[in-house]
Amino acid sequence: MNPQLFFAFVLVAAALACTPGVDWAYSITAGLRQRSFVPAVAGLCGGYILHTLLMVVGLAALLSGMPGLLGWLTVAGAGYLLWLGISTLRSWRGASFGTADAVGKPANQLRTFLQGMGTSGINPKGLLFYVALVPQFVSPEASLPLPVQSGLLGLTFVLLAGTVYTCVALLARKLLQSRPGAARAVTLASGIIMIGLGSVLLAEQMVPLVAGLAQHA
Repeated sequence: MNPQLFFAFVLVAAALACTPGVDWAYSITAGLRQRSFVPAVAGLCGGYILHTLLMVVGLAALLSGMPGLLGWLTVAGAGYLLWLGISTLRSWRGASFGTADAVGKPANQLRTFLQGMGTSGINPKGLLFYVALVPQFVSPEASLPLPVQSGLLGLTFVLLAGTVYTCVALLARKLLQSRPGAARAVTLASGIIMIGLGSVLLAEQMVPLVAGLAQHA
């Protein structure tokens, strides 16, 4: 691969991973509510691995060229974020460290993993990130095939994102461990962020989708 392009991609991808958003909110919530945040971070990374696989096989570009399908995927992602945000808000009063009785059970760990995977995987903006950003850093002159380069770049972002989300969850636990009031406030803010982003996504898509349905009616 082109070393200069790869280095530039790392800088851009790291900056994007360090930008607070719904992934940060979910990482912080996991750090506050569970003994281990590893399943949550692994789930978030799993969602981006799914995006990487879609990009390598070309489905990401196909979906980006089908605005109708992408719009309905956005609505589904918005609904999921709203549900996750509401679930977070319902538990914010009891947010603390080590208070969950069954956090170590495999079923709960699997649920946390799947929720994290859904948070990053069902978000169409993550899909568009791969479609819009990664191709700019793929070099046709490189010795590696284009799908291999795309896959390596996608996995590089997964590694960066996993590192950032782990640090976020650790810092949330270290800084707020002795501050139950702050833990509740951060959990409340995380739920509001999820609901806010879900509402924005829903509002962005519902008007054109409803207009399209009206035209075909």
